[in-house]
Amino acid sequence: MSLAQLSPQRVQEERRIRGALGERALRIEHIGSTAVPGLIAKPLIDILLVVADSADEPSYVPTLEAAGYVLRIREPDWDEHRLFNGPEIDVNLHVYTKGSDEIERYLLLRGRLRENVADRDLYAQTKRDLAARQWTYVQNYADAKSEVVEAIIARARAARLQG
Repeated sequence: MSLAQLSPQRVQEERRIRGALGERALRIEHIGSTAVPGLIAKPLIDILLVVADSADEPSYVPTLEAAGYVLRIREPDWDEHRLFNGPEIDVNLHVYTKGSDEIERYLLLRGRLRENVADRDLYAQTKRDLAARQWTYVQNYADAKSEVVEAIIARARAARLQG
């Protein structure tokens, strides 16, 4: 599925999140492979949601659940990350606290993949190679990409400092 086909769905999800949370949604960003034109991607939209305190679940979880999102993962040891799945389409909604280092990492990776053809091609080839393998857990696939992801983020940081 192309980014053009996913864009209306991304906009729909942003409206749903913003409608549910209002100003409690400090930032909403389309991240992941579908956020990078020309990059191979599964028809799954990754969205980054920044709130004041992701550990303060009563301030946002019931409202997101009422909007149809389902809380699937709590990772208090990883920047208080929360992961929801969307109500109508394949959506991973990643929730972090304002100021989390993970926010910058997601945005650096997305920006670099959008701007740098060589890194986009490297990432795409890595995804293809890893997708051809059998994985017991999805997290194993994600972990296998981490070396390439870290290198791309490092180049993005270096380019930002030079630029």
